[in-house]
Amino acid sequence: MAKFVVNLADPAAADPDRFGPKTANQAVLAHGGLPTPGGFCLGADAYSHQLEFLGLTETAEKAVSLPFMESRGHVADVRIGLFSAPIAPEIEEELLIAYRALVAECGGRLAVRSSSLMEDTEGSSFAGQFQTFLGIDSETDFLTALRACWGALWSPRAMRYMDDKDISAIDTAMAVLVQPLVEADSSGGGLSETADGGMSISATWGFGEALAQGEVVPDRYDLSPEGELLEVVNGQEFEHSAHCHVHHGGGAPAQKHSHDHDHDHDHDAPAKKQCLNAAQVAELAGYMKTAQEMMGQPVEVEWAANSDGIKMLQARPLHVREAHVPDEIWHGKPSLRGHPGGIGWAAGRACVVSCECEIARINPGDILVTKVAGPALASVLPRVSGIIAELGGSTSHLASLGRERGIPMVLGVPKATQTIADGAMVAVDGVAGEVRWMPIGTV
Repeated sequence: MAKFVVNLADPAAADPDRFGPKTANQAVLAHGGLPTPGGFCLGADAYSHQLEFLGLTETAEKAVSLPFMESRGHVADVRIGLFSAPIAPEIEEELLIAYRALVAECGGRLAVRSSSLMEDTEGSSFAGQFQTFLGIDSETDFLTALRACWGALWSPRAMRYMDDKDISAIDTAMAVLVQPLVEADSSGGGLSETADGGMSISATWGFGEALAQGEVVPDRYDLSPEGELLEVVNGQEFEHSAHCHVHHGGGAPAQKHSHDHDHDHDHDAPAKKQCLNAAQVAELAGYMKTAQEMMGQPVEVEWAANSDGIKMLQARPLHVREAHVPDEIWHGKPSLRGHPGGIGWAAGRACVVSCECEIARINPGDILVTKVAGPALASVLPRVSGIIAELGGSTSHLASLGRERGIPMVLGVPKATQTIADGAMVAVDGVAGEVRWMPIGTV
C-alpha cells in the first residue's frame, strides 16, 4: 500500500491538511461528479520526509529564524537541495509506479502542479507564486518538475509573499498534484459570483497559462445569477466591447450598458471568433454553481476544453465585496473599459510603467498603469491603490491577488499606457471594469 501517493478518486485526497486546499478542492469536485482530468497527488508528508532524508530540516529552521543576511545561504541550501538532490528511494518508487500507471491510462502528456498547504486558504491564494509544469512526457522530466515544485516553496517570490502574510516557510509544506494534461482548444477561468450578483467567465485559445500570467486579453462572458448570457466582450475588440448582434449574427443578446464616457465604438471592426459557444458557456455556468454549492461559498475556477469536453482544473474561495458608487466629479470624464478585477473603487495619481526597471518610481497610493498583468507585480501591491493593465483578465493571477488585498483593478484595457498620461488623476472602478481620468491641467 502506497504511503505518500494517493489517487484523486480516493476519498483521502480531499484532505487539505495533507494535500493542500488546491488538490483537496479538485478532489471534492471530482467526488461530486464534476468533470476533472483525474490523476494522483503526493502528500506534504513526502516533502517533510525529503527534508529529513537530505538532512535539511535544521537548515530550513535556520533559514526562517536568522536575520536576513545570515539566512540567505541557508535558504539557498534548502532550495538547491530540494531541486537537485536525489529523491528518497521510498518516495521515488511510489512516484514512478503512479506515473507509469497514469501514463498507461491516459496515453498522453501530464501536468505537474504545486499544492502548498497554505495555497487557496482564507486571505492567501498564492495565485501565481509557485510552479506548474505542462507537457511532461518522460520520467526524468517528471521527477525534475516534482523537485522544482518542492523548491518553489523557497523561491524569492514565494518567500516575499509569505513574509507579507506573516507565514513562515517552515510552518507549511508542499504537496504536488499530477494530472493528465488537457490538450486544450480553449481554456480560462470563471467567477461564480460578481459584485453585481451575476457570474463571469474568461476564455482564451489554447492553454490558460498566458491568461493566468496576464499576457493576453481573454474573451469575457457576463451572465445573470441564473446563468443567462447577458454580454460577450471579445478579447481583442474592446473598442467595440459589447456583444453586437450585427457582427455576431443572431448570437446572445447584448446587455445594455451605460455610455457615460467619451470613447467610441468601431462598428467597422471585423468580428473575432469567440472561444466558447452558448452551450459551453451554459455548461460552465452550471459547473460553477455546482462548485459553489459544494464549497459553501462563491468560487473562482479554472477550466480547459477540447474535443472531449470541459474539464474543471481548480476551484478556490472567492470573496466578493459590494460595488462602489463613483463620485460625481468623475461623471463624463474620458474613459476606457476592460475586465473588472471584481472589487473596489480607487482614485490617485497615475504612474505609467513600461518595464520592471521603472517600478521604483511608484509612490504609495499611486494607480499603477502597465502593460502585462503578471503575478510578479505582487510585490508592488502593498504600495498601490489600484492597477490598470493593457493585458490580462478577471481571472488572471494578479486579479486574484488584488481581490485578496482589496485592491481595485481593471485589466485588458486597450492602449492604457499610451492614453493615460503619467501623473494624471485617474479612477479605477474594479466592479464596472471602467477607468476614468482627468487630463493634466484640468484638475
